Amino acid sequence: GTLLKARGNEILDAGVHKVNISVHSFEEESEEEFLRYLSAVADFAERAVHAGVIVVFRLWNAGYDGGRNERILAFFQSRFAGEWAKNTRGVRIRDKLHIEWGERFAWPDKDAPKTGDTVFCYGLSDHFAVLADGTVVPCCMDSDGMIALGNVFDTPLDEILSSVRAVAMREGFACKKATEELCQRCGYAQRFSK
Repeated sequence: GTLLKARGNEILDAGVHKVNISVHSFEEESEEEFLRYLSAVADFAERAVHAGVIVVFRLWNAGYDGGRNERILAFFQSRFAGEWAKNTRGVRIRDKLHIEWGERFAWPDKDAPKTGDTVFCYGLSDHFAVLADGTVVPCCMDSDGMIALGNVFDTPLDEILSSVRAVAMREGFACKKATEELCQRCGYAQRFSK
């Protein structure tokens, strides 16, 4: 969400279907900075929803939020009118605008121990991520681009997603095997592997 003010138009111009924004992860320096961040996220969400894009605010820090979630919810409630209907995954604020709850998890780390033999992930089967510099990675968990599959500024996206490496990853996950070292150390993938 920190780059939405600078890069939001590029996202909307790309014709994306859905944008997930992890609002729990911002480390504010001050209350003023935190509110400025939430305001920028909300501004983008309004524009995105108006353009027909689904926006999901993620609060994936259950049990570890230190009261922050209440502040975030209060801000969004003051900002977004809607039905605020609870469901199994979170809250439907209104059409195309949602909040999603989730458990805290360990981000993948190349130096962490492997999480287990069985690893399933939806990466590259129903989503992928494009980093700010155009690097395509299997999911947003690879924020450092360690599994760089290509760059959208150099190579057409369909070529990147059908590359040998991308196909091997997709096929591996279908068999509950991670072909990449980083994926073997991802705490998030464990929620699908149980």
